[in-house]
Amino acid sequence: MNLLVTGGAGFIGCNFVRHMIRRADCRVRVLDALTYAGSLENLADVTGLPSVEFVLGDVCNHRAVEAAMTGIDTVAHFAAESHNDRSIHGPGGAVTTNVMGTLTVLEAARAAGVARLVHISTDEVYGEARGAPMIESEAFKPRGPYSAGKAGADLLCYAYFVTYGLPVVVHRATNNYGPYQYPEKLIPLFVYRALRDEPLPVYGDGRQVRDWLHVSDNCRAIELLLDRGLSGEAYNVPGGNERPNLQVIELILDELRKPTSLIRHVEDRPGHDVRYSLDGSKIAALGWQPEVEWEQGLRATVRWFADHREWLEASVRRGKEFLDQWYAGRV
Repeated sequence: MNLLVTGGAGFIGCNFVRHMIRRADCRVRVLDALTYAGSLENLADVTGLPSVEFVLGDVCNHRAVEAAMTGIDTVAHFAAESHNDRSIHGPGGAVTTNVMGTLTVLEAARAAGVARLVHISTDEVYGEARGAPMIESEAFKPRGPYSAGKAGADLLCYAYFVTYGLPVVVHRATNNYGPYQYPEKLIPLFVYRALRDEPLPVYGDGRQVRDWLHVSDNCRAIELLLDRGLSGEAYNVPGGNERPNLQVIELILDELRKPTSLIRHVEDRPGHDVRYSLDGSKIAALGWQPEVEWEQGLRATVRWFADHREWLEASVRRGKEFLDQWYAGRV
């Protein structure tokens, strides 16, 4: 397998690179623009290996993507602007990267004649889950620029399968957590702030429900879809761990032995979905189930960030301007 991983220097991407190079039959090429959320530090332990190649480039750059696609037969497309707050603050970047970047990757993959492309999407394309868990055929009802961009990318993938016969599989997972997650997302951001005894800005009442999936379980799911997913199909990947945000935050504070008095309830963000929930029957039929127990996985993740505080501080510095602007007046 000659595998191209777009966005492979980001959170899920770098974990997936490590996961895939365990296979003797896999060579990995990483394409990443190294924006604030991606860093070569995330791949420092593997970039010297003969099975890993790094290419600097933007998925919106046609020449860069075409060059990176040379000799590739399999693609895992992670590259995206993935943070809701940033997409609300500046929607253009999210839509450009998530829609036009995906279009560029699809065109290059079609020209290269790849055997499989897995597009990494999100549970957020369905919008709020107010009743039963969402199945893959649900109508899209995205409520923010980020999720709308991902929904557009999903539709492009399906159109390329129908129109051109491109062997595309769409992957939609719930909230991931684990090592190397950029500290704008809830868990690493709150670990960072708690370690510094800074207030933790909790949107609204903190009762929003998310389903948490450890990144190692997600990597297994993506590999399975590369190997056995049906072209033209989408697959939900749930964690089976639906938890209110406040419960997650309290566990973080407990693991760090920090007081709950650090919690500050702030004005909710616009278009904030109350709950996400996915039905995972379809991927379960392929033989996948999550394995990491929730509390054990969360506590281990919190400890990883606490033990890698230098990485955490350096990561925050790369995106500090936005974080300062976004939370100004909120805490």
